Parts: sequence; C-alpha cells; structure tokens
Amino acid sequence: MNIRDLEYLVAVSETLHFGQAARRCFVSQPTLSGQIHKLEQELGATLFERTNRSVHVTPIGQKIIGHARQILEQAEVIRSLGNTQNDPLAGPLRIGAIHTLSPYLVPLFMLELQHQHPELSLELTEATTDQLIIKLREHQLDGALLATPPPGEDLDEIRLFKEPFWLAHPRDHHYYNKDEVSLSDLKDEKVLLLSQEHCLSEQIINACKIDSRDVSNPIPRLNASSLETLVQLVGMGLGVTLVPALSVHGGRLATDRVILREVRIPDAFREVRLVYRTTFPREAALKVFSDIICGVLPNTVT
Repeated sequence: MNIRDLEYLVAVSETLHFGQAARRCFVSQPTLSGQIHKLEQELGATLFERTNRSVHVTPIGQKIIGHARQILEQAEVIRSLGNTQNDPLAGPLRIGAIHTLSPYLVPLFMLELQHQHPELSLELTEATTDQLIIKLREHQLDGALLATPPPGEDLDEIRLFKEPFWLAHPRDHHYYNKDEVSLSDLKDEKVLLLSQEHCLSEQIINACKIDSRDVSNPIPRLNASSLETLVQLVGMGLGVTLVPALSVHGGRLATDRVILREVRIPDAFREVRLVYRTTFPREAALKVFSDIICGVLPNTVT
C-alpha cells in the first residue's frame, strides 16, 4: 500500500466511476483498476461493489476511505512544510462557501489575498451548508465559510463578522414613504424566501418572528436558488424579502423596480464564520486567511 494507491481509492469513491477516476489521476483505467484490485487483496476486503452500470462503496470501504483521506491530508502537509515555514498560506487551501455568501464576499478579498500571498492556490467550492459540512468531515475541504455554528465537537470556528439583513421591497410599495420599517410592519407582508436547503431562509424566519404554521399568511417558498432571482420576484410585486448586507454592496442586487434599505430589527443579522476540523494541521493558515477577509470588509458589516 502506498500514497498513490490511496489517491486512486479516494478518486473512485468520489466519482463512483473507474474511468473518471483514472482520468483524474492521469493514469489508464486498467492501471487504476489493477491497483484497486491489489489493494483489496492486500486488505482482504471488498472496497467497491461493481456492476456493468454502477459502482458503490461498501461499508468497510467507507471506513477505510475515511482514513485514507486523513493520510492524504497529512501527506500534503509534509510536502508543503518547507514553504509554510516562511508563509503559512503557501500551497493549496481548499475553502468552501455557501451560495448566499460566496458571490459577494470572495470578490472583496481575492485581490488582496493574491497580493499578500501569491504562493497561495485557493480552491473554492460553493455549496449548501449541509454539503460543505460533509465535505469538511470527508477531508475534501480545509475550511468552510458558513453562517451557522459548527455542528459537533469535531469542528471548530473562527468568527469573522456579523452581517445585517437589508429589506428589499417594490419601488411602488407603501414602505417607500415610510422612514423606518419595524418588525411589526413585516408581520402582514408576504416575505419571500429561498429554497429550503439555504440556511438563510430559516434565519429570516427567526429574525422576522414569522410563524411558519400560520395558514392565513403562508410563507411563499419559491424554490429560488439565488438572491438575484428573489429580488427580481420582489420587483414583480410578489412580496418583500431580506437580503444580507454584502449582497447589496457594490450594487450587485440593484434594480430599478426594487428599493434596498437598512432596517432596525433586533436579531436581523447572521454571523459569518470560518469552520474547520479541530484536527486540521494548518490552523495558522486559516487564521491569516481570516485576517485578510476581516481587513477588506465594508462598513455595512461589523
């Protein structure tokens, strides 16, 4: 058993396709299949169930692959030790971010990150919170930018900033002539939400004290997957919504038919943090990365 065998093993587990895994590892399919077969013989265990149409990881395979990912992570640390002695951000850093944060935060820090640490190779993944947590625990990511606390003692966090929610309402809405919108004003409004897999929806429900069981004023869940789509629906007069402050910065959500404004509602914010495994050996790199993010934030967040 060697490091290359473990790379083949992880590649097959992630693609569930021997041909795709071989292309990812830059070897022929017979070479990869042969090495997996030898590894199974050496371990005395079947790691994959194969048919003509599909590949499935066996229960014992799942356990072994989990350890393989940890070994590969440590091997990568060994390879990069020489560079990281002088610069903790040298080498690859695999960061995930939720969909409602990444398009607005990444452009703020990317140039500064490249300027300060040109040796860094940032690998960015966008996904939902649940998907990013899985990738963290499977050692496919080094850290994840989330708006919810880490779920479990195996994960830790670096708190970055609090991001208020802004109100988006149609230009011809009666709020237009109202100096300040309060929590009580929202109780009779149709508050539009993203699809359920986005944690932002639950945060807005909590901030607005919306009772999801109120059948007289149901919450319109429109299965929108982006804030841009949601704001366009607001512009059509279908309701109002709350959006994170960073999404407003730079006019990203600006449209002639929608007003975006601050609101004075207690708890109408989310707390963004960088979540990582407690066993991750390059915590210093994540700290430097976090400091760069905090150094470029606009004054709309704290």
